[in-house]
Amino acid sequence: MSLSRGGALGRLWRGEIPLPDAFWTWAVTIGFILNGSTSIACYVLLIADEPEWALVIGYLLSVPYNVIATVGVLRSARRDDADPAFARFARAVIVPAMVVLSLT
Repeated sequence: MSLSRGGALGRLWRGEIPLPDAFWTWAVTIGFILNGSTSIACYVLLIADEPEWALVIGYLLSVPYNVIATVGVLRSARRDDADPAFARFARAVIVPAMVVLSLT
């Protein structure tokens, strides 16, 4: 999959999605669902004594998405049509939030 071409993730990566959608839909909503699901799966796999699969599910699925969502929000915040106050808020929140989500 190439992020340089079309598709929703490619548009997110390039910052072509309006900031409210990039932040609330892609980073918060989808990020919460993806990170929550992979965390639960990771814990289940650890309990089942499958640490290798826990690592794959827990980090190799969520961390790349978190990077794409973070970069997308930061790029969308630079758009001319972005509300300056919301852009400052999104830039201040997105990196620490995604770091926390990636580590848990």
